[in-house]
Amino acid sequence: MLHALGSAAPDPIIRLMQDFAADPRADKVDLGVGMYRDGEGRTPVMAAVRAAEARLLAAQETKGYLGLAGDPAFHAGMRDLLLGTAAAAERVAAAGTPGGTGALRQALELVRRANPGARVWLSAPTWPNHPALVRAAGLAPATYRYYDAASGGIDRAGMRADLEGAALGDVVLLHGCCHNPTGADLMPGDWADLAVMCERRGAVPLIDMAYLGFAEGIDADAAGLRLMAASLPEVLIAASGSKSFGLYRERVGCVLAICESAPVRDAAAAMLATLNRESYAFPPDHGARVVTTILADAALRADWAAELEAMRARLARLRQGLAEALRDAAGSDRFGSLAAQRGMFSLIGADPDQVERLRATHGLYLIGDGRINLAGLREADIPRVARAIAAELA
Repeated sequence: MLHALGSAAPDPIIRLMQDFAADPRADKVDLGVGMYRDGEGRTPVMAAVRAAEARLLAAQETKGYLGLAGDPAFHAGMRDLLLGTAAAAERVAAAGTPGGTGALRQALELVRRANPGARVWLSAPTWPNHPALVRAAGLAPATYRYYDAASGGIDRAGMRADLEGAALGDVVLLHGCCHNPTGADLMPGDWADLAVMCERRGAVPLIDMAYLGFAEGIDADAAGLRLMAASLPEVLIAASGSKSFGLYRERVGCVLAICESAPVRDAAAAMLATLNRESYAFPPDHGARVVTTILADAALRADWAAELEAMRARLARLRQGLAEALRDAAGSDRFGSLAAQRGMFSLIGADPDQVERLRATHGLYLIGDGRINLAGLREADIPRVARAIAAELA
């Protein structure tokens, strides 16, 4: 039987990681893999995470199963963190998931159970796993214009025109902040316009909140999500703890479904529990309990928020520094939009041949669409990286 499977296409990011590890050059720079790194090139364990884990180790007396949806305290902590007072608790169904990817998959499965004919509208471009998850859930993807490569900003007219094609029950997938791969984020007015459009067309927003706190700060980054939660009868949210809490390998995720009424909320909660049962039964708990411990303790929460803010500020400095160095190296403002974008990622406009030359000649590793991860930079690397990019692209 298994001989009929054929070969799956290799994941380009996994292959990039392998190639980077095998490269003997001491000055190589990894701008590809989507993890936050500090100035020493490490993905740090946050101080609040260490403290929360120590408490759990000292106090936890069982590793027994929890409910199919996971820990209700985790759901409440994530609901309050993301939504604030934008939606009443009795309208929000939730389930723990293995990471933000698991949250997206369960949200899409929930859509399929409710409306198998729904199309899922994806920004062009988007995170490559988004269309794969949509297809795996048995739904039809559609695309809307989003990124204007010439300006490095959003094609608002194209986005509005395309989304006018959304039908009743369709889903519009939005990046909550730090758009991956472009770094071009929706502004408050964009969120308001999209909320009006969703209400008029009867479409449901699915907000991928993978980078809370990495753009402008926790509350500012959640503002668009909260606006939609306060103004629409239904909103789906897929949240990740990988970036905001540095819990990549713990696979911390949560799917939230904001419903029009408490009875609908009860039905959605029961279906999310069923979907968990049918896929992996009980969601992981350790990372979720770490997050819950941090959010429930004022001192730990303050420490976590301060460290997250320091990470955000470092990314902003790296962006500004690279934009200025590219201006000097290229002798133009061709890459000036980098400074106005947010989060870890941006597109530098490199084609696959230029990406390969950057790797082979300069030891710069980035994925084939020209996306760079600013968190892979160290400040000392910026001048050389800028010269290399300018040499191959300018």
